[in-house]
Amino acid sequence: MGVKGLQSFVERCCPEACVTVNLRDMARQHVTKNQQRPTLVVDGMSCLCHWYSCMNWVCGGQWTEYMEVLKKWVEAFTSAGIKLVFFFDGVVEEQKRPEWVKRRLRVNKDILKIFNHIKQHGEQPGQQFSCLPSALATFTPFALRSLGQDVFCSVREADYEIASYACCHGSMGILGQDTDFIIYDSAPYLSVAKLRINGLTTVMYDRQRLCRNIGLSVTQLPLLACLLGNDVVSEELMQRTNPAPYSGPPQGEVVLAVAQFVSSLSASAEEKTGLIPHSLNVASSQRELLKKGICSYLLPGHKDYELVGISVPPSAFEKYVSPEILKACREKHVAAEGFMVYSVVCAGVTECSNSLEDEEDEELLPQALVFKPCRQRIYGLLLLLGKDGSSVDAPAIREWFVFPGNPLKEADTVHPVPINIPCGQPSLDLLWFSSGPEVSALRLAAFLTVFDCLHYSDLHGEIGDSLLAALCLVTYIVLQTLSEEDVDAYLSQAVCLRLKSPLELWQIEVSHTRIIISII
Repeated sequence: MGVKGLQSFVERCCPEACVTVNLRDMARQHVTKNQQRPTLVVDGMSCLCHWYSCMNWVCGGQWTEYMEVLKKWVEAFTSAGIKLVFFFDGVVEEQKRPEWVKRRLRVNKDILKIFNHIKQHGEQPGQQFSCLPSALATFTPFALRSLGQDVFCSVREADYEIASYACCHGSMGILGQDTDFIIYDSAPYLSVAKLRINGLTTVMYDRQRLCRNIGLSVTQLPLLACLLGNDVVSEELMQRTNPAPYSGPPQGEVVLAVAQFVSSLSASAEEKTGLIPHSLNVASSQRELLKKGICSYLLPGHKDYELVGISVPPSAFEKYVSPEILKACREKHVAAEGFMVYSVVCAGVTECSNSLEDEEDEELLPQALVFKPCRQRIYGLLLLLGKDGSSVDAPAIREWFVFPGNPLKEADTVHPVPINIPCGQPSLDLLWFSSGPEVSALRLAAFLTVFDCLHYSDLHGEIGDSLLAALCLVTYIVLQTLSEEDVDAYLSQAVCLRLKSPLELWQIEVSHTRIIISII
């Protein structure tokens, strides 16, 4: 989301801060100046809607075509000598949970419009109502790693880790679409929305030129961002705090007015309370919130960086797993080699964003409920044993899953369930760190039991692992809720689509009838 109204202000009212650049030229200049290979830090979440350009998006699942898009996109930069480093959101910070919920509920309204359009017209709507596949952000890091790229998942706000990495490593720029990157005193902010991949040109939003235009220094930008409203400090709160009541002027005027207000505040050392000028007359609770918001923009090396609070996993969960597991969870999470495990083991919370589900359909269960028994067994595998191997009462996991009928007013509490295999509940340390045929067999048994498919153990080695996984998935779906269309979709993707080239898949046309059937 970034800073309220800042993107449109920069583009409409401060055109001199919007500089068209050629990334090849920037890369050559970077090499000449720094004598090192240019690195571009990419905000992967901002890129998803630009990468996923499949025509029949309402059907989802165009993985082969998507891989081809990613491959060509990466090759365009590597051919120019530019190294890419990708970051993806790995957690939702609790202070930003209200904003996360607000966005999810807003997307739910768009999804309802999508289904209403399909029912009325028998075809998918235009791109104004397009919805990305729900697991795209989960699997894209694995796709990029398979292409040899450096990929990281964040353990705190991803924007912060991107800006911090770019600053600490002297990166050529940050490629994304979030005005927070203007506020961070880091590498140049480059627009992925304005990117022309064939010529490698885009728009750079120059924070120095912006500051000259609005009469502020770079160090004053975090306060400006918080007073305008961002993910930490709500716009509604700042409208109540604003010295002049907001009566609906153009957003450009609002940005200029707030900038002038920030400039007018005394910033001498004796007038400051923490990071906020003492002359800013706000309540103590609002001052603390503003401090949190400003601290969220302070990067390592900033003179006030020690004020930044670094979150740590709750100590209450340390009794359920060993220190080695906690360390491995974090390492695998950061390296984009895992999913959900870090947040479950270290904080006892997990979330799932919007899926393309019709809230008016009362026959099919939402996917969050269909896979709930599966998740409960996974939680049991992760948390039901203590360090000494004895059984303990595992804590409930807080789930923020978006599905029809869930108002998201609070997290759902889901209790772990032990897996049931002949040898008993296996130790997570054994499964992760040991080796040998016995351990491999135990891992397979644990995996199959999660899907209630232990009877398929004899098929291991007889069919490929990917087909065995698809068989478990289809069997699980049939046992939970019978949907012939779901079964057809999974089986066709597992068996048929791998035999076709990306071009052949791209040329497949989906009939209007098929779209209608897929949502009934």
